[in-house]
Amino acid sequence: MPQPANPAILNAHQLRQCAGVVCVALGGEDLFTQAQAAVQTAKFVEFRLDSLADPAAALPTLRSFLAEHPDITAIATCRRAAYGGSFNGTAAQQLEILNQASNSGCLLVDIEIETAEELGQAALDELRSAGTAVIVSWHDFAATPPLQPVIDRMQPFAPDFLKLVPTAQTLRDSLQVIDLLENYSGENLVAMSMGFRGVLTRVLGPRFGSVFTFAAPDGAAGTAPGQPSLTMLRDLYRIQNITAKTAIYAVAGEPITGSMSPRMHNTAFAAAGIDAVYLPLETSDPAELQQVMQRLDIRGLSITMPLKETVLPLLAMRDPAVEHMAACNTLLRRADGSLAGFNTDVSGIVEPLQRITPLAGKRVLVLGAGGAARAAVYGLVEAGAHVFILNRTESKAATLAAETGATVQTRSAMATADFDIIVNGTPYGMRGQQYDPPILPVEMDCRIFFDLVYNPVETPLVRVAMERNIRVLPGVAMFVEQGVRQFTLWTNTPAPEGEMLRAVMDALQ
Repeated sequence: MPQPANPAILNAHQLRQCAGVVCVALGGEDLFTQAQAAVQTAKFVEFRLDSLADPAAALPTLRSFLAEHPDITAIATCRRAAYGGSFNGTAAQQLEILNQASNSGCLLVDIEIETAEELGQAALDELRSAGTAVIVSWHDFAATPPLQPVIDRMQPFAPDFLKLVPTAQTLRDSLQVIDLLENYSGENLVAMSMGFRGVLTRVLGPRFGSVFTFAAPDGAAGTAPGQPSLTMLRDLYRIQNITAKTAIYAVAGEPITGSMSPRMHNTAFAAAGIDAVYLPLETSDPAELQQVMQRLDIRGLSITMPLKETVLPLLAMRDPAVEHMAACNTLLRRADGSLAGFNTDVSGIVEPLQRITPLAGKRVLVLGAGGAARAAVYGLVEAGAHVFILNRTESKAATLAAETGATVQTRSAMATADFDIIVNGTPYGMRGQQYDPPILPVEMDCRIFFDLVYNPVETPLVRVAMERNIRVLPGVAMFVEQGVRQFTLWTNTPAPEGEMLRAVMDALQ
């Protein structure tokens, strides 16, 4: 790609040296309040002037702000409404605002390809005349079309930086962006995908060649769908440390927008001093997941619904728990590229209970007959407990009982039943979900209650147990324990369990 002739204009290497790889995107009427907070820890910001009711009126404030913070590298953007922004003026008015922003101290300005085509090369040369780098940008807020034609459309303008931002409807869409970045690695390309399925491009973009990526300011929504916060990119994903040698791990399933696994495992890698990053991959397609694993050389995966059963054909090796339960929650990519499957949900349930009491001979009631309940029943039977299953659909409980050697607990017998332990394996109490309670307060006759739901920490059933002076194990214990087992399988090193628990508890507060 052509580079600017003006030596005063920032190139990609200089920009990374002075600003880093994360630009904080600021927008909204409180834009300058956000800026004051952001520059306490960040030196690279974008002012979305089009998000203001009167961008021109804000230019004196922009000039004063940048004069007070001479070490800040700033991008000025004033995108027109027709192309995804909020500015309702003409292309000429947009150009005037960007020129004034340049004169106010912004070292880069962002102008969409449509405006560049409308105004012509002279407009870009005018912006460059003061030594300002010009970013020519393109956005697709609905999909990811072929991207090379967009590059071809931009190149005649010889922009200082090209920015492409499509929307990822699938993980394969995000791989298109990764492929493009790798093809142009070392040049002046900025690219990422919008949407939650595009998060991997925002975190890994600089590793594959994007000059920089964008973050939302802490405590604000950000300026594009799927934009992680500054703290998340910098402190959780440790983006500044990601290189070609960084090992990649992930959690895969759908939906996973609320998963605590990235917080837990990224914290664990940092605490253990391991050069690795852990990403969320939202998909329900095992073939797509396999493609992403191979393309990104992913070393290990946490598997959640609905993939726990559908990934089984991909496995070259299965541990006994996977074989018995026909469900896998952990993948390990071996040296020869083949996949080994494990189920750490079982140890996540059994081991926290065994720390409290021996399980052999104990009477344990498991509520539910789905995936979590199945893991509980299997593990508890293996540990020698007498396991009873109470499920709304009794036939499902009967099927699970027949497979595992457990006993069906009927609703009619609950009034007189008593147990050493009750385990909730249903989704009842999960944040944002509405289900009927699987057990009545008067039926909770036990000495230990273990709720496998971990978000929130204090579920309705946990509150009932505490009111009845029953010892409680929260779902966080299971979640962290199964994560500890995953970490050890992937890295062959002890997991920093205390840090993992602290990370999850802090997030759930």
